[in-house]
Parts: sequence; C-alpha cells; structure tokens
Amino acid sequence: MKTAVVLFTRDLRVRDHPALAAACANAERVLPLYVLDPELAGRSPNRDRFLHQCLADLRDALRKRGADLLIRRGDPVAETIRLARDVGAEGVAISGDISRYARRRERRLRAECDRHRIALRIFPGLTIVDPGAVTPAGGDHYKVFTPYHRAWLGAKWRDEVATPRRITLPSGLDAGHLPAPPAGESPDTAAGGEGEARRRLRDWLRRVDRYQENHDALALDATSHLSAYLRFGCLSPLSVANAVDDPDGAFVRQLCWRDFYHQVALAFPDLSTVAYRRGVREDWRYDPETLARWQEGSTGVPLVDAGMRQLRQEGWMHNRARLVVADYLTKHLELDWREGLRWFYRWLIDGDVANNSGNWQWTAGTGNDTRPYRRFNPLRQAERYDPEGEYVNRYAPR
Repeated sequence: MKTAVVLFTRDLRVRDHPALAAACANAERVLPLYVLDPELAGRSPNRDRFLHQCLADLRDALRKRGADLLIRRGDPVAETIRLARDVGAEGVAISGDISRYARRRERRLRAECDRHRIALRIFPGLTIVDPGAVTPAGGDHYKVFTPYHRAWLGAKWRDEVATPRRITLPSGLDAGHLPAPPAGESPDTAAGGEGEARRRLRDWLRRVDRYQENHDALALDATSHLSAYLRFGCLSPLSVANAVDDPDGAFVRQLCWRDFYHQVALAFPDLSTVAYRRGVREDWRYDPETLARWQEGSTGVPLVDAGMRQLRQEGWMHNRARLVVADYLTKHLELDWREGLRWFYRWLIDGDVANNSGNWQWTAGTGNDTRPYRRFNPLRQAERYDPEGEYVNRYAPR
C-alpha cells in the first residue's frame, strides 16, 4: 500500500498505537488526521481546553518523526474521505470505540470507504481487553464486576506495538491550523498531552505500591491522576497495566473497572440516559434549588461541599469524594442521577460515556451494583477518610 490515512479520535498518542503502527508498517506514506467536530465542541470547556493541548502535543510528537498532524474541521467522515481521495489513499485506519456516536461514525465511515473502494481497518487500543472480547455463557456482556474480573485476568492481552521512528507524509499538504487552547472553566485543571501523561506515569510508578493502603485517604490524594490521559488516549491503558506489572493488584483492578464499564456501554448504548437495572423504581424529586446548592458546593455538608468545589476548581475530583457526592445527591437528596451525570460531564476532564455513566448508575442503585440500596453517610465517610479535616479545609474552609 502506498498511502494510508490514520484518523485519530480518542487515541492522542504515538506510543502503543496499533492503528498508527500498522499504517506505518504497511504504507509508504501515512497521513495522521484529526477532525475538529462541531458536534462534540462546547460540551465541556474544560475538556475542550484539554483536548487542544493534547492535539498540540501530538502534532509536536509527529513532527519530530518527520510528519505532522493534519487538522480539519467539520464532519469526520466527510473530511477523512475528502483527504483520502485527494491523496489517492488506499486505506484508512481508526481505533475502535464504544459510544453510540463513535459507532455511528464508524458505520458511516465504513459505508463511505466501501463506496469509494478504500480499505477500512478498525484497531484496538481504547481498553486493555477489547469490549466484547470476553462474554459470559449465554450473554453478550458481564453485568457484575467480579466474574468479569476473573475472565479479564484470564484473557490474553495483545502485545504492545512499537512506536514509529519515522513517518512519511505526501508533499504539498496543508497541515491545517490548530487554534490556541480555548479557555476552560476551572482554573487548576491538569495540562493535556502525551508528554505530560508520560511524566505523570513515571511519577506514579514510584508510588503505586502504596495505592492499596492510601487510595481512599482524601488528604493524601494518593491516586494516579491518569484518568483524563486514559480518557483521551494520551496513554495506552495496556502500557499502563504492563508498566505496573501486577495484573492482580489493586491499581490494575481499577483499570479492569474501566474495561468493565466499556463493555457494559457497548452492550447498553443508553447507559447515559436509561436505568440499566430492569424494573428499578425511579421516584426522583424535582427540586432545582436543592440541586443548585449541590452543584455549587453549598449543601452545608462539609465533605460533599469540598468535593463539589474541587470539581469546579480542578475539573477533577478524588474518587472517594465522587462516591460520597453522588450518593448524597441520589440517596439522601433523592434527586435524579442524570442531573449529577450531566454536571460531572460538564466539568470533568476525564468525563466519558462509559465510566461517568456507569459509576453514576452504580451509585444511584440503577446500575451494576449488586447492593443497589447501599448508602454512604457523609459524616462517617469524612471521619474515616479525612479524619483531620485536611481535604475539607483545602476546598471548603469555614
């Protein structure tokens, strides 16, 4: 094959990128492409800013390898086909994804590639074990985490692929302009990009052995902070798991939870809007004023308010705090989990369809929790996980 297009989506890296590696191995010339889709813009200013930083970093990494990141605006399918036809590309490569939007994009891209006699190949890389690769007897996906975890541990993981050293672009192409990162809403969000992600991973590997004992301690903040980089594909989840080198350890188990919700979302595309648990009773109250106080972090419950203020300040929240604030909204205030999901999705730089939706449904008792009626007492949670009040004083001082 002489020329191939690699359409980047949620895989903004050059290391362990199966689609990019295969294109470089099988084509003389490779066109890395990202299409700024107006349909996805504006949903979260924080994620928009993070995305643009990721794209700038990816462009720099590709330029160091002799290529560039081609930037286009519009419909990703139309722009991909237009570029492929302009350069006479014989193939298009893309990483598979699981959201309703991504699967619709993939179907449309396949139809257009078939119409123009262009080969389309879909590659893994979003998760460690492909969604749908392991299934229970008589079902299309695992509904409970523990049996999924057992199957996941027994699955064969793919081999990491080599990073291309040199990428050759056709000559005379307009690379396209990447605007400066837009303004986000949170002042203290993390910076995006594979370079920053690799730096954070190296730092995390020096501390990961203490994850089991410290990950719930709110004041220590002893978690990886890698979630946003996994969400945008700045890191391959497989390479993270391999770097930790403890498949049955506590941190890799969290990566398995990420895979678990991706296979749930693949099988249940309405995860963001419809209760996953059949027949569950949803008697949510409608109370805009109470919802607003929760959103603003002014409920009067210190740990809840601290978590909600961290969300707005950093575009991120400690996982234990996420459980507490979500439980407080749904189990104590009895407000609809969809309101919380939407608020999180607006602010979180790591917000995605699978994990944001899956975790909200788990907490609300409408999802995959085997104990759907469990409740968290926010005062006891604070006593246990923030006994000195350091986390609360950091974000919601009195």
